[in-house]
Amino acid sequence: MRTADPDRAHDWRDALAVYLTRRQLVIFLMGFSSGLPLLLGFSTLSFWLREAGVSLAAIGGLLTVATPYSLKFLWAPLLDHVRLPGVCRLLGLRRGWLLTIQILLAGAILLVGQADPTTSLGVLAVAALAMAFLSASQDIVIDAYRIEILDEHEQGAGAAMTQAGYRVGMLASGAGALALADVLPWSAVYGVMAGLIAVGVVATLIADEPESRRPPPPDRPLAFLRHATLDPLKDFATRRGWLVILLFVLLYKYGDSVAGAMANPFYVDLGFSGTEIASVTKVLGVVMTMVGVFAGGALVARLGILPALAVGGVAQAITNLTFAWLSTMGHDLGALAAAVGIDSFAGGLGSAAFVAYLSALCNVAFTATQYALLTSLMAFGRTALASTSGLLAEALGWPGFFIATTLIAVPALGLIAVIARLERAEREQGEEAPH
Repeated sequence: MRTADPDRAHDWRDALAVYLTRRQLVIFLMGFSSGLPLLLGFSTLSFWLREAGVSLAAIGGLLTVATPYSLKFLWAPLLDHVRLPGVCRLLGLRRGWLLTIQILLAGAILLVGQADPTTSLGVLAVAALAMAFLSASQDIVIDAYRIEILDEHEQGAGAAMTQAGYRVGMLASGAGALALADVLPWSAVYGVMAGLIAVGVVATLIADEPESRRPPPPDRPLAFLRHATLDPLKDFATRRGWLVILLFVLLYKYGDSVAGAMANPFYVDLGFSGTEIASVTKVLGVVMTMVGVFAGGALVARLGILPALAVGGVAQAITNLTFAWLSTMGHDLGALAAAVGIDSFAGGLGSAAFVAYLSALCNVAFTATQYALLTSLMAFGRTALASTSGLLAEALGWPGFFIATTLIAVPALGLIAVIARLERAEREQGEEAPH
């Protein structure tokens, strides 16, 4: 793993040119296919169910079908090592799995749309669970594909293209699906969404298969199981400073997540309406996040991963102070737009660098498994650790709360310096070793 001194672009023009390749277009299209199913099992589904008269308790219970997204590390080893007969021989391991999953995913989306929530809620729940499982599986393969197909200096741009495509996919299955539902029955809406998986299928078919650098797995069942599940963990644990790395993965987005968890209650307390919040956060916020991820990808290509992480981390921390400022402005739409725009840009910048870093951590022999484990740890930091945000806001008040979220981000910034020293020591040791 090299994150402190990758091959860098010579200037900013080269850093931006890294986006203009066929491989990055494929990554964007795969990102679209990855983001599309998510809201079909979350907010879009809950809107449909409530419109059909399903109780709030039932809707809340049904949304637990999204659990596979949190548990995908459990079956990621199979996608790393098991080859499907026929299709993997024809397309390769990654594309063979991806095409199979995408076809099944389109079928699951269709099945969700065909179920009547008033008479067949159980069928709908099973179909939604299958959709979530297949969507999470698609995410595993797409992440592994991106890491393996791109060179190190392209990982930042790849992270940006993935996130941009993902957000466009969410826009299609969120606002796009709700707009279609005004003129079409829900079965047709989900049919259109199933058809849009064709974008991912096209990307899979035109993509190049990554060169395999994985050793063949053992034939014996127990040896295979050990190789698929334990060896990725042992490999990671042999790295210099691996506990520091895991702590950093846990904490890098912590301050940003704590602030984000209380954003909507904060806006409500300032007197903003739902329409005002949606117009700023869902339109301006999304646009500025996408601008940020593209800037972050270029920053990785120009400066390297660790410097880009430092810039993104500082930006994420400092921009939380814009909300402390907003708390003194009251109901001011211009101030809300400024705070959300600046914070969203910084969040996108940090996210692109962070995804590039997680990608660089993975050994290509265990790409899917290690990346799934790292993103699960990241998700834990984003959700479980941020669960104290409400208590913190009540104790400190809004200005003090957002100042605190800035301070919470400082330990992760310190860990970047520690990781840089560890990598420098590892490089120096490698240079001193006899050849």
